[in-house]
Amino acid sequence: MSRNLKNAVLFPLLLAAVLAAGLATGFHVGRRNTASQLRNILLHTAFSSNKLTQTLALIESRYVDPVSLDSLAEHAIPRLVEELDPHSIYIPAAEMAALNEPLKGEFDGIGVVFNMATDTVIVLNVISQGPSDKAGIKAGDRIVEIDDSLVAGRKIPQNRIVKRLRGPRGTTVRLGLQRQGIDGLVPVEVVRGTIPIKSIEAAFRISGTTGYIKLGQFARTTSAEFRKALAALRAEGVDRIIFDLRGNSGGFLDQAIAVANEFLHADQLIVYTEDRNHEQMRQYADGTGMAQDMEVAVLIDESSASSSEILAGALQDNDRGTIIGRRSFGKGLVQQQIPFPDGSALRLTTARYYTPTGRSIQKPYTIGDDRSYEEDLANRFRNNEFFSADSIRFADSLRFTTPGGKTVYGGGGIMPDIFVPADTTDVTKYFVEVVGRNILYRYTIEYADRHRQALNAVTNLDELHALLDGDKRLVDDFIRYAARKGVKPRPADIARSRRLIEAQLKAYIGRNTQLEDTGFYANIYPVDNVVVRALGVLNAPRNDD
Repeated sequence: MSRNLKNAVLFPLLLAAVLAAGLATGFHVGRRNTASQLRNILLHTAFSSNKLTQTLALIESRYVDPVSLDSLAEHAIPRLVEELDPHSIYIPAAEMAALNEPLKGEFDGIGVVFNMATDTVIVLNVISQGPSDKAGIKAGDRIVEIDDSLVAGRKIPQNRIVKRLRGPRGTTVRLGLQRQGIDGLVPVEVVRGTIPIKSIEAAFRISGTTGYIKLGQFARTTSAEFRKALAALRAEGVDRIIFDLRGNSGGFLDQAIAVANEFLHADQLIVYTEDRNHEQMRQYADGTGMAQDMEVAVLIDESSASSSEILAGALQDNDRGTIIGRRSFGKGLVQQQIPFPDGSALRLTTARYYTPTGRSIQKPYTIGDDRSYEEDLANRFRNNEFFSADSIRFADSLRFTTPGGKTVYGGGGIMPDIFVPADTTDVTKYFVEVVGRNILYRYTIEYADRHRQALNAVTNLDELHALLDGDKRLVDDFIRYAARKGVKPRPADIARSRRLIEAQLKAYIGRNTQLEDTGFYANIYPVDNVVVRALGVLNAPRNDD
């Protein structure tokens, strides 16, 4: 499994990454196996008054040359769906697996996290008790051969490497490994198995009795993962939570409801949906949640969408916790995924959802004009919204009041209770260059290689911090490395960005241990102004009057 760089929470200056995030894709997947009999419908509607079905039927039955109705449908359906809202889409059969895999909570593979920064497959982590772990693969190994074919130094695209490593569970892949201290290749056979995909990226005690949970998406396993993480944090004495939903574009609606239920009291409304006939479905908390007594700060940004907004809106409207960050994406439409017999599907908007106070947070859109909709985040940036709350305007008609008397607004995402602007204070030309040219990240890969034995021995955050804090030459060594890679030192820039550089170095190195993303977020948060603000809110003296 490859590991993409996760820069969004690290340096908000890379706003291009935010803007490129584009259309948020949270959705509600219907569970009914509704198979459309398209061919039968069309062939029996030749005399229908519906011009579309009549036209297709006439082409099918009378056109001078044979025409594949399936081929016509593949071209016609996407064009039809484009005339609906921005979130209704047609998914070809070839794309279904890739779109659904992150939400399933598992895939079939060998169970490694790897990187190809140097055109060699470097194993960064091995999933505990997974197929590769059982076969004896270790972090730091290089995969030189896959099924007797050379892959090192061949400039093979990463997606092709992933495809060759993955495969049906129970099948075998033969690997040739280069391992430090061993001459020649080490042959290993790995029997592929089921590999879990975690939606909880990190969960740890961040300070005192405050815990931090990073949720990347709402997948099938999210609520179970969340309860497990919560129980572990409670065992460490945590009684308040920073719940990070930044960059979370959504997923399964029922999982967002289940997680909200953990925080809310019995009979508090979580969300309701309303369809074209104005029929409502309301979801209430059942009073069994594990976090009803815990203080919570929820972090959101412009890439938090759909199920993330349901959760944030439910807590905000029930005066339960503090929402911190920047205005969320603004997706208040619910999709049902309807499968076709050939494996494709129609993801169709079937309802709107509303927060407990009755506000729709769907931002405005024009039917058939997806381009303007997709440019909304770019427009927010141009309007200075990422840096100033005063740039955001809501119509009085969209004003709502929570039971506790707090004013909230609908019509365009969740506005946080506490706005925290994007922070570019320590961003300099030097920093942009070493990050943009991937020099900083490649240094951490090489550092991990040089210190593999020590990093493999790390089992908890205390050990990781002790190891990294003990390396007093880390930043200076990196500066020399960057100079060898063509980025000359700029003393003034380095002095200004030094804290940011050090945090990122430690974060990426921390990810190269068995702690994975926990090692990353535990080192990056001191330079994350949103997390720092949340800590200040949760650790402020309590008013028990």
